Amino acid sequence: MEFVELIKTPKVDGVVLNRPFQEPVDGTLCVTGHHLILSSRTGNHEELWLLHRNIDCIEKRLEANRGTVIVKCKNFQVLRLDIPGQDETFNIAGSIEVLSSLEDVSLWYPFYFRPRQFDIMEDGWQAFQVDSELTRLISHADHSWRISSVNKDFSVCPTYPAAVAVPKSVSDELLLASAGFRDRGRFPVLSYYHNDNGAVIMRSGQPLVGTSGRRSKEDEQLLNASLRAGKKGYIIDTRSPSVAQMAKSRGGGWEPEANYSQWKRVHRAMERHTVLQEALCKLIEACSDSRASTDKWLSRLDSSGWLSHIKDVLTCACLTAQCVDKEGASVLVHGTEGTESTLQVTSLAQVILDPDCRTVRGFEALVEREWVQAGHPFNERCGKSAFSNVRSRYEAPVFLLFLDSVWQVCQQFPCSFEFNTQFLILLFEHAYASQFGTFLCNSEAEKTKLGVHQKTVSLWSWLNRPEVLQNYLNPMYEPNKAVIWPSVAPQSLELWSELYLRWSQDNSTQQETIKHILSIKEHNKELRTKVIRMRRQLLDLQKEAVDRGLLAADGNSMEVASEACTSPVS
Repeated sequence: MEFVELIKTPKVDGVVLNRPFQEPVDGTLCVTGHHLILSSRTGNHEELWLLHRNIDCIEKRLEANRGTVIVKCKNFQVLRLDIPGQDETFNIAGSIEVLSSLEDVSLWYPFYFRPRQFDIMEDGWQAFQVDSELTRLISHADHSWRISSVNKDFSVCPTYPAAVAVPKSVSDELLLASAGFRDRGRFPVLSYYHNDNGAVIMRSGQPLVGTSGRRSKEDEQLLNASLRAGKKGYIIDTRSPSVAQMAKSRGGGWEPEANYSQWKRVHRAMERHTVLQEALCKLIEACSDSRASTDKWLSRLDSSGWLSHIKDVLTCACLTAQCVDKEGASVLVHGTEGTESTLQVTSLAQVILDPDCRTVRGFEALVEREWVQAGHPFNERCGKSAFSNVRSRYEAPVFLLFLDSVWQVCQQFPCSFEFNTQFLILLFEHAYASQFGTFLCNSEAEKTKLGVHQKTVSLWSWLNRPEVLQNYLNPMYEPNKAVIWPSVAPQSLELWSELYLRWSQDNSTQQETIKHILSIKEHNKELRTKVIRMRRQLLDLQKEAVDRGLLAADGNSMEVASEACTSPVS
């Protein structure tokens, strides 16, 4: 298919772009196969490059000799284009609607993007390969876990990666039997190994018990093999008992205590799909209403239920982390399919437990391992955002809810994370629309079929370049090796204003504050360097004085000077 066939009017002059808190831009609007481009006609040569995939929906208004197109983006930005001519307005709007909703993934921009403006220093596709990540994960597991290639051709579980970590005592034949007993073949696999006590977090799909009470001794054996001697485990079901009960009528269900006697089941209900999508829509609608009074705005924020959903995720993740760290008990987490709330809980629990996950590199590895490679259906969930009225039942802000939950923890422990808020916002934006292939497709199997690793560029290839990454680092970061326990009290949760309100309020003051913090930190670094240099000069002068006989060489003063040069600067 040729993109030119879908573009009725490729270029219009005299278009005015209007954005909040910015001056209008008068210029030429161009529609290409993947972008909406506006170049100003003024001396500053300001440009707008907007990916069609970033457009959630549009509204058009026609008048006598002109028209207006309201562009609502998946990152919650709203743009207004004033276009001369009714026909031009109608054609531009029609082209945008078609180009922003192409279903063929191979026609999306990542397959056409070529990184001509930067050199790839590290191939992001090689940075977090599943084998190397799993090897690192079980490196302290005392040889009790192994990497299995039972799913190497994705035939056992189409949403799992080619390799998974499982108990060493469990054979691949037993894994096959367990896969037949779990929703979508998602048998229990290792998600996290706690180095201090050997407890683990596993994830899976629901067991296919059904109304007949079906049983799988192989699945029971697999779970029991993950337990340490004399220890019991917890099964955390992210559904309510009533929802889990209804799943039985459709062939699903939960693990009967009689068959899983070494495990205690706990239900922690978390919403999914339609409920989450409606909550986000209500939230953005409230944030976009600048005319609402404070009381009305707060009421609408509360009625959206968004912060309540964050509380549910945090509560369940803290419970999982507490079982592992405080009780030394292993945990299996699942809901229905194990690709939604399950991943929110397992990944957020690791942020709480593992200080490495609070670094840039560690968090990127976590996103790859627990979301991209674990089969979260990004294409389905991120098809639409908060504005479109034409949505399928598959769209849901599951990944955004996780990022928001991480942000809440960052707010409570502002010095414990190497990355800043903009880093999380960047991941949100690229999950919904990107020139990179990292968040394409619904699984690794789909990526392999389309040749994503060979035909597109990884987000990490661009982001991890030093000159880029410095913009996403937290200037207040101080490594914290301890487990961090966030508060889940309602008064401890905040609206992520830097994300949800960034297009409707002026953030220039906050940006200036961040620049000031960076300036202070850089000045402090210069002072530390100067102190160390002066200490070394003092030591050299004292040595020279000893050599010339001007200072007694009893060693005391020299030792003090030497210690001063090597001691850290407070």
